[in-house]
Amino acid sequence: MRWKSAGEQKALRRKTHEIITKVSDDVGRRYTFNTAIAGVMELLNAVNAFEVNGDADQSVRQEALETAVLLLSPIVPHVTHELWYALGHTTAVNDESRPTVEKQSLVKDEEQYVVQVNGKLRARLTVAAGVDRDAVEAMALADPNVQQFIEGKTIRKVIVVPNKLINLVV
Repeated sequence: MRWKSAGEQKALRRKTHEIITKVSDDVGRRYTFNTAIAGVMELLNAVNAFEVNGDADQSVRQEALETAVLLLSPIVPHVTHELWYALGHTTAVNDESRPTVEKQSLVKDEEQYVVQVNGKLRARLTVAAGVDRDAVEAMALADPNVQQFIEGKTIRKVIVVPNKLINLVV
């Protein structure tokens, strides 16, 4: 049996609260129900990939499933009513309040960077949140796979898009 790290639980909670933000905007302001449904599908894909091995995992998964049902309830009320009961509730889903975003759940501990050399993907970096541009650039230059593509060449330009991309032009 494989135990979940707190990071994997936190990632599912972050995804849950990101989707609450997205779907609330899609339904409440934009009236784009198709993108709201796509957002809930994205959350359910994350739930499917999440392996439950204990009570803490189960509660994070339960929160995500309940959130999905509550977010879909204005769009498909009859189905969500049955799903709400299947999740173990005894009250009607339309009597429940809409899910709200917990801001602390949206905070990221680390960021993912894609490293490109001349526009071609050469590495992916996982960097602690809040690391400055120079440190991220140094990590990208030190990556062994990147090294083989820049070795013996002059770096003409380094483009850093914060929290997303580093492109080295040689």
